[in-house]
Amino acid sequence: MSKPTASLTPADYLKKILTARVYDVAVESALEPARALSARLGNTVLLKREDQQAVFSFKLRGAYNKLAQLSPEQLANGVICASAGNHAQGVALGAHKLGARAVVVMPVTTPQLKIDAVRALGGEVQLHGDSYSDAYVYALEQQKVHGLTFVHPFDDPDVIAGQGTIAMEILRQHQGRLDAVFVAIGGGGLIAGVANYIKAVRPEIKVIGVQMNDSDAMMQSIAARQRVTLSDVGLFSDGTAVKLVGEETFRVASELVDEFITVDTDAVCAGIKDVFIDTRSIVEPAGALAVAAIKQYVEAHGTRGETYAAILCGANMNFDRLRFVAERAEVGEEREALFAVTIPEERGSFRRFCELVGQLPGASRSVTEFNYRISDAREAHVFVGLTTTARGESQTIADTFVAHGFGAIDLTHDELAKEHIRHMVGGRTGLAHDERLLRFVFPERPGALLKFLSLLHPTWNISLFHYRNQGADYGRILVGLQVPAADHAAFDEFLRTLGYPFVEETANPVYRLFLQA
Repeated sequence: MSKPTASLTPADYLKKILTARVYDVAVESALEPARALSARLGNTVLLKREDQQAVFSFKLRGAYNKLAQLSPEQLANGVICASAGNHAQGVALGAHKLGARAVVVMPVTTPQLKIDAVRALGGEVQLHGDSYSDAYVYALEQQKVHGLTFVHPFDDPDVIAGQGTIAMEILRQHQGRLDAVFVAIGGGGLIAGVANYIKAVRPEIKVIGVQMNDSDAMMQSIAARQRVTLSDVGLFSDGTAVKLVGEETFRVASELVDEFITVDTDAVCAGIKDVFIDTRSIVEPAGALAVAAIKQYVEAHGTRGETYAAILCGANMNFDRLRFVAERAEVGEEREALFAVTIPEERGSFRRFCELVGQLPGASRSVTEFNYRISDAREAHVFVGLTTTARGESQTIADTFVAHGFGAIDLTHDELAKEHIRHMVGGRTGLAHDERLLRFVFPERPGALLKFLSLLHPTWNISLFHYRNQGADYGRILVGLQVPAADHAAFDEFLRTLGYPFVEETANPVYRLFLQA
């Protein structure tokens, strides 16, 4: 490099980006319109599909460009890196291409999918620490001990230049109006490369950085005008979980990035769903940060007719994490609202409440969740989920419940409720005498839950009710009904005529262990 790092200008980076060696391993990823999302937002959203790379992430660009600059002697001695996963795969692939040994230090919190992928590419994985920063310190120690060359995941001009080729492609692929490019930030390598190229070629385009609200080291550093080390980082978006940004990336971001936005976990989950709807592909949390930020930006500024590009920077998602994403996406989009509702503990109150739900103003609503366990002789406390059609509806719905005599608390933004309480409604009670427990299956269609409740005989009190819409064609409900022994014959006849498949679980040992007093 002919100049000290600190003196590199956008023009210097432009030259480095234009001459970067990335296409030995990378492809020019597609820039696709997100048609459904664009229609919803009233603005054109373009998706830069870095999830299409060989390692399902942009990281191989910068990693390979750095490796390609090394001398034969350095390659012969081997390289080492620290990474939460995607950079690791890029280094492993690049080293394999160039015939070099690659040692990869990864945090112990790294998804198994990424660990397996690095090993499959020939990388030697060492797990150390809870975050990238912990792995980084250990990797530097190992570099000195073994004489390896360290390949930094973001704070290196050659790595930054490799990532900058994404912006080069965007401007070549879309030569019309482009108002802003939204870029996820971890250590800052991607946004440093993108900002340098865009500000050198089309400075009127905004470069907007996006961070998780619990991993916002760059934003805090910009505000403090010096690099800030976070004491802890959230791990949902493991690809951006960095405690300390780079010196060079901080300098570039300070000078060239127009704006910064933070997004939360629910918004990112909703962004993952948005990408899936338009592409039928599933990105990792870091890959959806830019989409989540575009939605937030449009809502905050009320824009119409503008054009935005979102870089989908990675798709290394653990399959079992999809359960959490699906659960939180509806709340993140505010298409589901959650409530704690108090109703009188008396016959017919459930039905009256469900009828009120069906009469709520606005579009027809479906019950997404209904959890209840008898615990008080006078009042019933019910955890309820309802579909919504617009942001901010939840408080209006809660007010409607109160106006009709049902106590209600809006839980839509309550982390305790969303993460834990919704799964814990129930337990033992001394009030559920003569209880029979049954599992029902019914076709999942609008109004199905209300129809089911209306068919239940009012003579027998509901003592337990658990329902959650899982997105399947059939709904599954667990119901406890208090049926005196003298009514068993009549109850059995009722079940036969009800018309829904069922399994009685009254004798199930799990029920006796966890639900019976």
